[in-house]
Amino acid sequence: MAQFDNEFIGLAPFLRMSINGDDLRSTCQDLLTKAADHPENPNLWMNLATAMLCIEQRDIGLSIQSQALEMSRIYHLAASIQPVKLRLLMLMVPGDLAANTPLDCLLENADIDLIYYYLSPGDPLAEPIPEHDVLMVAFSELEENNLLIETLAQKLRDWPHPVINAPRYIPSTRRDTASQLLRDIPGLFIPSTHRVSRANLMSVANAELTVSELITNHDFPIILRPLDSHAGRDLVKIENTAEIAEYLSRVEDATFFLSKFIDYSGQDGQFRKFRIAIVDGIPLACHMAISSHWMIHYVNAGMYEDSAKRNEERLFMENFDGFTQRHATPLNEVHQRTGLDYLCIDCAETTSGELLIFEIDHAMIVHAMDNDELFPHKRIHMEKVSSAFRDYLLRLAAREIASN
Repeated sequence: MAQFDNEFIGLAPFLRMSINGDDLRSTCQDLLTKAADHPENPNLWMNLATAMLCIEQRDIGLSIQSQALEMSRIYHLAASIQPVKLRLLMLMVPGDLAANTPLDCLLENADIDLIYYYLSPGDPLAEPIPEHDVLMVAFSELEENNLLIETLAQKLRDWPHPVINAPRYIPSTRRDTASQLLRDIPGLFIPSTHRVSRANLMSVANAELTVSELITNHDFPIILRPLDSHAGRDLVKIENTAEIAEYLSRVEDATFFLSKFIDYSGQDGQFRKFRIAIVDGIPLACHMAISSHWMIHYVNAGMYEDSAKRNEERLFMENFDGFTQRHATPLNEVHQRTGLDYLCIDCAETTSGELLIFEIDHAMIVHAMDNDELFPHKRIHMEKVSSAFRDYLLRLAAREIASN
């Protein structure tokens, strides 16, 4: 990584190293040495913060990130392909890897300059606004961002350039909001999600309340996760009151999301989860993961070890048109109801053929970094996603030029 000694490099290089099984800890040590040698260079500190977050050193990573932001709240990631076609300004918030859209992973080999603008507390746009062609609201729907969303909705109302994912649409990705927003779409099933307090869960654990008093007409099993948790953090399936008590003994959060557990396994007992990107209304396949466990993460689903799973993913991606035709109404309705220009969906299919949605979010990681020898089918389909997003940016910019 010597060529990046003084440059901001974003998330993509570290994610690629992680996928390849490289030693990120030694990389962190190297970055720490370089940052210590150049303590006034915010790029080095921000790179180190990102690397720390990649090795799950969250508290250290956020502390280093805060240090970098004290020096600069604007970071520039130059396009890998020159000449640059467009400058995209991304409004970001401090936080871990789930706090913002990791767009550099999608646009790794594009001719788009990315400008990371970290919003300031109190006065979000306090720093001078860099020159740009399109603006994107890139931060996620965390509860702590509510006031920020309201403030930016006013400030961006008459923005002089096109705005992607306008602030007023960001809350539609919240788990409880999404479950209400999408619940009556023909051909779509999304489990009703409820916010519950720690006190209510303790009451269930102590047999003072029943699950059906929290979720109408439902009993165990249930799914629990803390509010604002992502990437499976403290996400569990609960079978009985004793398991609730055990869960609360180790998870200290005050508020949780509660939903029904849906058994979406196939006839072979395997669970299949799809990630789909919707770019300006067009659905595109990102990946398919297959696992014997209901909670699927691509990296631990055995996709790298099992050629049969990879072949099934290949067939899914090659025949994605059939998937979109089966689920045309739900996919279109998700786009229309959320109002988001760029959105990702983690989903499956129920045994009755409905589109089963687990989560909608604009901050999911989408990339084309998997080994080409193991995944020869991946690159061509991921390039479709990257090209679709790039083309959308260029259309927006061209539309603005034409209107002026």
